[in-house]
Amino acid sequence: MKASSYNRRLCSALLVGTILGGIAVPAYAQETVPADTAPPADTPPQSEAPATTPPVAPGSAPAASILAPPTPIGTIRSISVTGGQRLEAQTVLSYTDLRVGEPYTRERLDEALRDLYATELFSDVQIRDNQGALTIQVTENPVINRIILEGNERLKNDKISPEIRLAPREIFTRSKVRADVARIIELYRRQGRFAATVEPKIVELDQNRVDLIFEINEGPRSKVRQINILGNEAFSDGDLRDEMATKETGLLSFLGSSNTFDPDRLAFDQQKLRQFYLTEGYADFRVISAVAELTPDKRDFIITYVVEEGERYRFGDVNIESELRDLDPQVMRRFVSMETGDWYNAKRVEDTITLLNETAGLYGYAFADARPQFKRNEDERTMDVTFRIADAPRVYVERIDINGNTVTRDKVIRREFRLAEGDPFNSVRVRRSRDRIQSLGFFQENLEIEQQQGSSPDRVVLAVDVEERATGELQVSAGFSSLERFLVNLSIRQRNFMGKGQELRAAANYSSYSKSVELGFTEPYLFDRNISLGGDIYRRDFSSFNFVNNSRNTTYEQLQTGGQIRLGIPLTEYMSLAMRYGLNLDDITLDRDIFFTDPDGDGPLPPVCDPLRAGRYLCDAIGERTTSSIGYSLLYDTLDNRLRPTRGERLILSQDYAGLGGSVNYVRTRASADKYFPIDDSGFVFAATIEGGYIHSFEDAPGPGRDPVRLIDRFFLGESQMRGFDIRGIGPRVIRRRFDADGNIIPGKDGIIADDALGGRAYYMGRAEVQIPFGKDMGLRPSVFVDVGAVFGLDDPTLVGISPDDPRARNRCVDVNGNSTPAPTTGGCPTGSIPVAGVAPFQEFYVGDTPKPRVSVGFGVNWISPFGPFRIDIAKALITAEGDDTKLFTFNVGTAF
Repeated sequence: MKASSYNRRLCSALLVGTILGGIAVPAYAQETVPADTAPPADTPPQSEAPATTPPVAPGSAPAASILAPPTPIGTIRSISVTGGQRLEAQTVLSYTDLRVGEPYTRERLDEALRDLYATELFSDVQIRDNQGALTIQVTENPVINRIILEGNERLKNDKISPEIRLAPREIFTRSKVRADVARIIELYRRQGRFAATVEPKIVELDQNRVDLIFEINEGPRSKVRQINILGNEAFSDGDLRDEMATKETGLLSFLGSSNTFDPDRLAFDQQKLRQFYLTEGYADFRVISAVAELTPDKRDFIITYVVEEGERYRFGDVNIESELRDLDPQVMRRFVSMETGDWYNAKRVEDTITLLNETAGLYGYAFADARPQFKRNEDERTMDVTFRIADAPRVYVERIDINGNTVTRDKVIRREFRLAEGDPFNSVRVRRSRDRIQSLGFFQENLEIEQQQGSSPDRVVLAVDVEERATGELQVSAGFSSLERFLVNLSIRQRNFMGKGQELRAAANYSSYSKSVELGFTEPYLFDRNISLGGDIYRRDFSSFNFVNNSRNTTYEQLQTGGQIRLGIPLTEYMSLAMRYGLNLDDITLDRDIFFTDPDGDGPLPPVCDPLRAGRYLCDAIGERTTSSIGYSLLYDTLDNRLRPTRGERLILSQDYAGLGGSVNYVRTRASADKYFPIDDSGFVFAATIEGGYIHSFEDAPGPGRDPVRLIDRFFLGESQMRGFDIRGIGPRVIRRRFDADGNIIPGKDGIIADDALGGRAYYMGRAEVQIPFGKDMGLRPSVFVDVGAVFGLDDPTLVGISPDDPRARNRCVDVNGNSTPAPTTGGCPTGSIPVAGVAPFQEFYVGDTPKPRVSVGFGVNWISPFGPFRIDIAKALITAEGDDTKLFTFNVGTAF
């Protein structure tokens, strides 16, 4: 027992001695590091004399570091700072915890180094220890003089500069430069340029300044080279790719950006795939993985989807359960399109929910919640659906909130609401309010009115967030041609003048053949009442023309000065009445040197219009006439958008009576109907238009072969109403054909020397058009169309002509008594007579006056281009009548502001 106790005391003494001995072990000092070998700024800071401990056995801990603080090297006798240029020594010392008179350790020196590097003011720091005399040697980071971007063409400086955090007169640091490089690269990746590289460079200047240069290699857009789909059996890869927003790079990829890789679009495509399968009955479909791999050259992506289709289901029992007393489930069941045995379709389920909620909204239940409950029968592959409509209180409109309008005044939007604060909620009126606001054309497409919970369960807040768009339209064209010479067209229109919803228009046109100035103004809500008032004044100087063998020939000139006052009154929600009064003064003239003949030379009789030169129809048109007319238009309009409708209809009946004074007396009647409706849910829109008109004169014809309706009051058809035909290219016309050397009429285009459109008293026109949902991301709106129409109904005009053997076809001499003799082949006319030039032999033909339909088919594109709206049409006339002028290609261009 004693021996054992003695042994325990001996072991304890040896253990204590070992611990004490470990404490007494002295520290070993390292050699001082030369200044020129100081670590770079990106390496962890180290002092020149770090503390070290003696080696320990593997697996054991250094007892001294655990049981006792580091042993001080000594006491700081002095601290000096060298190398500073902009910073004072005291400023440098303030970043450390080293103070004269305090003991210091190697750990404190290391900590001081880290603190100085953390300021990012220095590119290099060294601490030298000379037995307590510490010297801190610093190399300050330079100051940025300027920042330069080079190589950026796709992204301009104003797009990149906001991403750069460094700025002139700031301290240059490598970490901030690296962060700016990363931000610039990320900016290019958002643009689909994953191969972009940015290399920062510096140019050293005096006074420790540098120019920072970002050399950018933008690289090409990273395209989607290939889309792979694994696991699909029911549908081919091509069918599934058609459902995706992302497309593979192909021949027409340059027309859009759908083949550019976009991570957000990748997630969207997964949802598109799921929606597609759910509409085809695959209720268990899921996308297992979607991986986008960048090719080694960083130019293209290869996207791979792994999908699991699952089994296909049909609808089982479909029922409706309602807790709302106003909604009878048996009645509502009639409006549900799905039947037992149909393939399961999630889109039809969503449409039914929308229908039930909107129907509940008709009865004032704004927050009615129709929810489907599914019961899956995996053995029979059927899906039972029960729509449950929970009980909800009747709701009243508490408040209408309008946000986002910076130019348009609140009242302009509020007056389009079919609901007022305090009214019972009605979903149909909410939808109608949305359509009316959308039809203003002031805001973004697909505008929605949100229904938000009010201050109590029976209150709703209607909120509309608008995004204003350009409401000004500017069309400018200028050019020079052999036909028009110099021409300028300027049209400016502001549909939301001063944000009040007023419309202001001005237009000016100048060319060798037409000059006009027009001004117009419309106030849609006069004195804040739903009454519109507008007016126009104009002066138009127009030279009518025809084309013969690609040569433009002026026929008559029309100078019109006038104005109009308009008043609009709503009759019902969808019907309105517009009334107008117009006063025009028209002066129709012909070129006297070309179309007039002086019957007695220099005698007292004035020159008169010669039908042989002008045609009887033009001679009848000349003169001054005043038109004083009053008219109305009855409009029925249910279009969801008046500018770009997708559904609804519009019917217009208008009549104008001229005879309240003035020199003409007629009534003109027109009617038109438009119908728009979407084709399924594909985005295609079908539009059908039919219109027609008739003008009846209360005056008698001035003579045989003369129509009582003036030439300028008749209807004309052609470009741009009927695509595929030239301006005034359809309808009654008089064609003059010349004779050949043998005295025969020359057929075909080569024999035509004049081609004048006369217009008609009646016309009709129809159009069927399908708008194609292609290229919306490029601002394209393509469509295919069929146009049908005709102009007809004139009294046959008196035709003139002159045969080759007619004396008037030769030069002759006319005396004061009107007697003529053939002009001599040599010499002048005898004394007392004057020479008169002969008229080239011709014969007139009246063609085109038939109700036979003209038909054209074609393809057109509206493009919101960088320089403005652009419309191009390519149309082929399939059915024509004799004399019609066709035209294959037309286009219009303008801009918006």
